[in-house]
Parts: sequence; structure tokens; C-alpha cells
Amino acid sequence: MIGRRPTHRIIDVHAHLGPYSLFYIPDPDAATMVAVMDLTGTAVTVLSANRAIQQDAHLGNSQSLAAVDAHPGRIAAYAVINPWQDPERELERLAADERFVGIKVHPSLHRYPVTGARYAAVWEFAESTGCPVLSHSEHQSAYDAPAMFQTVAERYPGAAVMLGHAGITPAGVAEAIEAASRYESLWLEVCGSQMTGPMISAMVEQVGSGRVLFGSDFPFIDQRMSLGRVVCAPLTESQRQDVLSGNARKLFRWRPLPGERGVDDE
Repeated sequence: MIGRRPTHRIIDVHAHLGPYSLFYIPDPDAATMVAVMDLTGTAVTVLSANRAIQQDAHLGNSQSLAAVDAHPGRIAAYAVINPWQDPERELERLAADERFVGIKVHPSLHRYPVTGARYAAVWEFAESTGCPVLSHSEHQSAYDAPAMFQTVAERYPGAAVMLGHAGITPAGVAEAIEAASRYESLWLEVCGSQMTGPMISAMVEQVGSGRVLFGSDFPFIDQRMSLGRVVCAPLTESQRQDVLSGNARKLFRWRPLPGERGVDDE
């Protein structure tokens, strides 16, 4: 695969939009994301605004919708739910606006545990509707360590939850693999600065290729770098296709991603 762009459809399930308060990021806008997508052959990217994650969920979610409108067919939006900022209001907004295709939570930044009561409405909504949830996960975090999601899976077995970064570190990936091996409602997403091809291969080997998803973490990480890890990972072509798009197409059924309505699985 070295030196070749994948020939099948690519879906990026983990990206962001806009500046970040903790450090400088060049070109964090949707137009730059789409330009990179054109180079990599990525059909659709699902993103959440950094403003929504950090300061103001309602305003940031509006920024994500503006990106969807500016780039129809290429960008889809998560609704960020901050447990401290009227989560019921944003869930109602999510339910009413079909431009949102999933939920994003970030327990570490919000400093609230993923198992806490303020997130109950998120898991209940996800379980009752089929809306997928992407959550930050981080090894040894008091808020979203991968093992904590086992409690979520036990309480809400019908809620599909993506463990963003799959725990981030090698030890976190091992912990995320263990959690996902026990609960079929947990999915592993592969972006992160410490991620490697062999770690992605371990996820596929131990959990199965059907619950591992490609994400880039743009603009924190260039999509080309994140994609290269999957393209060059020691996977079969069938496994690689599952990770790069097939699994996302299965998971995002509540509201299909742009270009997916009426399209049969590849």
C-alpha cells in the first residue's frame, strides 16, 4: 500500500473544527479539511467544533452546522453535549436537526466522569434512537478511562459508543481492546499521536475488523498522517476496508452520512 491512495471509500469519524484554546493550530477550518480530503480521497468527515467542546456547546454546535452547510456532502456534524451546559436542550436540538448525525462527549475536558448521572440522558437517547456517540477516552483518566465504558455498556447495552483514540497510549489501547472484547456496543477509533499500525492490527485481531473505525483527529493531527497508519498497517484489504469506511457505514444508520442514503454496503 505504500505510495498508493486507497481505492475504496474513506470515512473519517473523528475530526474537529476551529481554534483550540490550549495551543495554536494552523488552518483549523473546514475548507482546509475538505482540501486535504480531496488529496486523500476521503468522502466524508464527521466533526465537532472545538468551541463546543471547550467553551460553549450551543455556539460551537452552530459552527459545526455552518460547516455542514458550507460543504454539503463532505462534512457531517456531531452535537457536543456538555453535562454542565443544559444537556437536555442540546439533545432536543440534535433530535430536531437532521444535519447532526451523532453525539460527541469529552469527559476529560468537561471534568465529569462518563459514568456520572449527568450523562444518563446521552446514553438513554443513544439507546432509544440508535444515535452513535463518540467519546474521548484516555488511559488512567478519572473521567473516561477505557475500562469505565464497561459500566456504560452494562447499563445501556443498546447504546453504540466509539472510544475515541482507543485510550491514546499503548496501555490505553490494551485497556480499550479488553473493554470492547467484552461488550459489543463498544467500538474502537484509531486516531492519536501515539497510534501505530501494529496497534491498529492488534485491535482488529482481538476485537475483529467489524468494530474498528478510522478517525484522524484533524486539525490536531494531519489527516494524511492518521490515514497513513491505517493504509500501511498489517491488515488484509478486507480488514482495511472495514476500518476505513465499512464500519462507519454500518454504525451511522440513525441518520446516514452524506452520500450513504440508499447505498448498499460495498
